[in-house]
Amino acid sequence: MTSIETGIVPVTLRGKFVILEPLSRAHHDGLVEAVRDGELWKLWYTSVPAPDQMAAEIDRRLALQERGSMLAFTTRLIDPATGGPGAVIGMTTYMNIDAATPRVEIGSTWNAASAHGSGTNPDSKLLLLRHAFETLGCPAVEFRTHWLNHQSRDAIARLGAKQDGVLRSHARTADGILRDTVVFSILEHEWPMVRNGLEARLANRP
Repeated sequence: MTSIETGIVPVTLRGKFVILEPLSRAHHDGLVEAVRDGELWKLWYTSVPAPDQMAAEIDRRLALQERGSMLAFTTRLIDPATGGPGAVIGMTTYMNIDAATPRVEIGSTWNAASAHGSGTNPDSKLLLLRHAFETLGCPAVEFRTHWLNHQSRDAIARLGAKQDGVLRSHARTADGILRDTVVFSILEHEWPMVRNGLEARLANRP
């Protein structure tokens, strides 16, 4: 088993609906097109880069990756005709990496509006959780979201994560307003049940 202490290295993860590729600057145009699908940067309760901020956001994530605190992915659909990589639909990461425990947070995630409800999000989470627990050896994986982002909170709870608590006035949003942050986690002994639940959800989708 590979430990986080030996370093998280970029890896490609393939699921039923999506492929998670190591983020690169070559993904810029595809990510700009994806974020325009639903104009996601206009959602006040989450932080999604606008098209003209995408290059800076890619650079920010890659810089954090170089420092060892993040592992960044681009999310692609699997092309049903070829089985290969299809359209870019979003981004996700392992973030706030704690090498000593080891522990990761899955976050900084967004997907194009047309992909919502399509099975791509649970597929992506299954890939990231399986890699964290079964390859990296994490005893826990964390999720955080805005208290008022009920869609995100519901999605995290449906994964099987349990709410640990709420960090009050935890961080400032882009417009300077203090937000409360809800913290969830999945523990290693809970992973088999969470995995079974995710696999069942995906099996019911064509």
